[in-house]
Amino acid sequence: MAAPLVFDRALQRRRLERAAEGGFADFLLARASEDLIERLSAVKREFHFALDLGTPTAAAAAGLAAAGIRTVLRAAPLVPRGAPDPAMLVVADEEALPFAEERFDLAVSLLALHGVNDLPGTLVQIRRSLKPDGLFLACLLGGRTLAELRQVFAEAEAEVEGGVSPRVAPFVDIRDMGGLLQRAGFALPVTDIDTLTVRYRDPVALMHDLRAMGLTNSLVERRRTPLKRATLARAIALYAERFADPDGRIPATFELLWVSGWVPHESQQKPLRPGSARTRLADALGTKEIRTGEKPG
Repeated sequence: MAAPLVFDRALQRRRLERAAEGGFADFLLARASEDLIERLSAVKREFHFALDLGTPTAAAAAGLAAAGIRTVLRAAPLVPRGAPDPAMLVVADEEALPFAEERFDLAVSLLALHGVNDLPGTLVQIRRSLKPDGLFLACLLGGRTLAELRQVFAEAEAEVEGGVSPRVAPFVDIRDMGGLLQRAGFALPVTDIDTLTVRYRDPVALMHDLRAMGLTNSLVERRRTPLKRATLARAIALYAERFADPDGRIPATFELLWVSGWVPHESQQKPLRPGSARTRLADALGTKEIRTGEKPG
């Protein structure tokens, strides 16, 4: 069964190209890139051939190269302009990877996979492109991203126009990601969240940044008529009423959801068989064991 079409992928690429031409707002990507290298530094093994999948700029590829990874292939959403790319480059769609099986020993992706229509299928393709004991490490926007903007737009549109249309993407929730990684065939899945609050002088400044990151509305079910001035004015007023700080600036939440998983390999740790433990948990913790049915004291 085909995955439902949530995002207009061609429109996403046009929006991303417009953002690149106008000067990409890279503060989220810069933070994710730094965190990526820090996380990889804690992994006690060497990677020789890495795939950078869908990252909007060359930031991740540059970090991987600087970290000493010998060969980096960047599967970019667009042909880059300006400075030469620090990695080998192919323009590719994250949902249709053009790579042979077991090609890479590391695959990373920053701020890209939240915009695919078939995330489970994309994860399966990534896992197939990795060698046994290969690592997948990615950062995508999580479910609480732009929660404030989503709330005020829904209420403003209901008040002014008598109905609500989708304006903020349905980002994936952390509770779902572990299961998706396991379904795709990854072992030892790990997920965690880095929540970033960015303050703006007003909601219009936030919207300018979203445009400069290529993150404006690309939903298939988006309303095709222009946003009414009255709806925008009401949303701006609600944002200030509900969320403004004492100094008048407004916060915007960005939830960076980190996920990792390994392609199964015989050398990896495996869970012990239930009942095989040789040491009591109470002894390890230095406390008294309370058996079922017994009460303290």
